[in-house]
Amino acid sequence: MSDRWEGPTRRALLGSATAVAAGAVTGTATGGRAAAATGDVAGGVNGDFTGGVPGQVPALWREFTRTPFTHPQIPYIGRAGQRAGAAHFPRRPVVADVRTYGATADGSADSAPAIKRAVAAAGRAGGGTVLIPPGTYRLDGLIHVGHSNVVLRGAGSARTKLYATRSLTELIGAHGSRYGGDKSSWSWAGGLIWFCPADRFATLTNAIRAKAWPFEGWTGNKRDEWETLTRVGPARRGSWTVTVADPGRLRPGRLVLLRLADDAGHTLLEHMAGGGPGPEAYHWDDKTKLTSYVPYEWPVRIARVRGRKVTLERPLPLDTRPEWDPRLTTHVEALTGSGVEGLTLEAVETPQAPHLLDRGHNGVTFQCAYDCWADDIVVRHMDNGFGLVSASACTLRGTRVAGRGTHHPYFCREGSHDNLVEDFVIEQRTTPAPAGTQLHGINVEGLSSYNVWSRGDMRMGTFDTHRGMPFANVRTDITVTNNGRHGGDAVAGPLFGARFTHWNIRVTNARAGLTRIDGLAPYSATVGINEVTEFDQIDVPDFSGDLHSRLELYGTSGTVRPRNLYEAQREIPDVPSRTFSAR
Repeated sequence: MSDRWEGPTRRALLGSATAVAAGAVTGTATGGRAAAATGDVAGGVNGDFTGGVPGQVPALWREFTRTPFTHPQIPYIGRAGQRAGAAHFPRRPVVADVRTYGATADGSADSAPAIKRAVAAAGRAGGGTVLIPPGTYRLDGLIHVGHSNVVLRGAGSARTKLYATRSLTELIGAHGSRYGGDKSSWSWAGGLIWFCPADRFATLTNAIRAKAWPFEGWTGNKRDEWETLTRVGPARRGSWTVTVADPGRLRPGRLVLLRLADDAGHTLLEHMAGGGPGPEAYHWDDKTKLTSYVPYEWPVRIARVRGRKVTLERPLPLDTRPEWDPRLTTHVEALTGSGVEGLTLEAVETPQAPHLLDRGHNGVTFQCAYDCWADDIVVRHMDNGFGLVSASACTLRGTRVAGRGTHHPYFCREGSHDNLVEDFVIEQRTTPAPAGTQLHGINVEGLSSYNVWSRGDMRMGTFDTHRGMPFANVRTDITVTNNGRHGGDAVAGPLFGARFTHWNIRVTNARAGLTRIDGLAPYSATVGINEVTEFDQIDVPDFSGDLHSRLELYGTSGTVRPRNLYEAQREIPDVPSRTFSAR
């Protein structure tokens, strides 16, 4: 399959599509995870039925379908994931078999060097698939994928196992924190399978060995030395097209960085929080960790250039106001089009370390990656399961965290945007948690935005919104035993920005913490959650006054229609100028 960018097209319809009544949302299908598979057709609302399935349709959904790109409480996340949410991953030709390079499938010898040689060969070939046939392969080193269009493919998570014997601390060194103290940044960074551009990876590892903090984001340590491609004119959140000063260096398919700087009054941060008296009264200046995340950096592909009008593959996540100096810029060269499929990554079982002292038995991490993926991957006995670090437009599908228990089963941080985690499982731990350890869950932080967690089975953990004011993220169609705790330093600022949405959430132990968010998150929505109560970790809102948040169909999880907010949004056509309404 070609991976050439073809602009903002939709995936093929399942069967034939027919037009619905004027003004209604038309339906497209989404492969094996189509809304039709769950009995939902987003636009076919008819009384209390959606797609012929009984259920309760919230007023919020009807509102959203009229203004899908600019709704005040619900973000548009219909294009989250690799290649704007494509149903299938690219199938790259096989260019290497790890056995040819000396890997042994009986676990008797270190296969890491052989796998690295096979990955390097695929990189030199310009990409391709590296096969890891059935068996158990011992890893005494980490596997780094540093070139685009390289895919690691096992024979299935039940048939191919990589058995990791050493931690990232042993392999690279102790990874301290840029905020001081003895914290280990392996608590929230790095993976034993680590997707990261080669130059960026070298910078990171060299800095770690020198005990210097490397900035992890899209522009690296020298954030003030990016190259401006063009300035961007004023536009509103939800716009698909912007006017630029000079389109000369822009072309369809190019990946660029939209950068928005804050002003002295912190009006950009206020905008991320929804605006109004509460954010205006909030004290931002002493939130030094939060303000280190600005400028806001949002990677996006150019879909079309017509004169000075530039259409993007996704609508704008925020306004582009002159006071924020909006620009399209260059960035650290991203890793694109790479993935890992069909294997289990298991670490030698060691006790979970005390909080923030993780040694770095970490699973799969994507860093400065775009349009990448993981599919049918199990990680076992890990400190941290799956990571997204300054990663965008990636899909984690059919992933599972298992074994002795983790600090972060999933982390999403340092300005990660538009990612999709779907069909995921966090298993119950197999050994009791040692004293002094911490369990989070599905983490998001650091101004990360428009990420989606969909169709999850969380047998432990929580909805870990980890301060750093993430905004416009969605968790939908998830069952959770809510027994974890969120984290986040006070200097990281608010727990939530605007347009956080929890939709169809089934809490098995009736604990409210960070699942019912109408009393915590500004301009946000909690829809279709069962009745819950506050106990254990109890938070107060960061912003004063009316939060303008919505709670609807409380006590009715499982009956809300559409059942899955992401799948329903996939049904909305990509026509920015059209007005949509439910019928």
